[in-house]
Amino acid sequence: MPKAVLVTYFSAGGATKRAAEEIAAALGADLYEIAPAVPYTAADLDWTDKKSRSSSEMNDPACRPALAGGIDTAKYGVIFVGFPVWWYVEPRVVDSFLESSGIEGKTLIPFATSGGSGIEGAEKRLHALFPAAKWKKGRLVNGGGAAWAVRAAEE
Repeated sequence: MPKAVLVTYFSAGGATKRAAEEIAAALGADLYEIAPAVPYTAADLDWTDKKSRSSSEMNDPACRPALAGGIDTAKYGVIFVGFPVWWYVEPRVVDSFLESSGIEGKTLIPFATSGGSGIEGAEKRLHALFPAAKWKKGRLVNGGGAAWAVRAAEE
């Protein structure tokens, strides 16, 4: 029996949401948005402002923004985790989700969108922070990732 698949994502500008929707549709998977309890404003996302919320969060590796909700991941064997790359890694709200979601022993597959950075820094950090998960190689999916996701889920 195939393992149930969940596609989760955090999206600040919409690109990661579009990629997650495409991946979930291709896989016939459930879709879940990782949402902060306090939504980000345009000012919060101004990475050029060293005092903006996103800058403050990313400068604190221990920061874990509160989440708007949660999901029971018990029935899922494979979880795709999508995010925009911030400061070469995943946004801290993604860490909040992973810490609260019971991912031990599950297969996790990261995917990301980015205007110029790769996913490698995020993969390294995620593997170090959450070693109890079974991580598969992730991918930057700026131009769509449905075909890759189907292959990744089947491996």
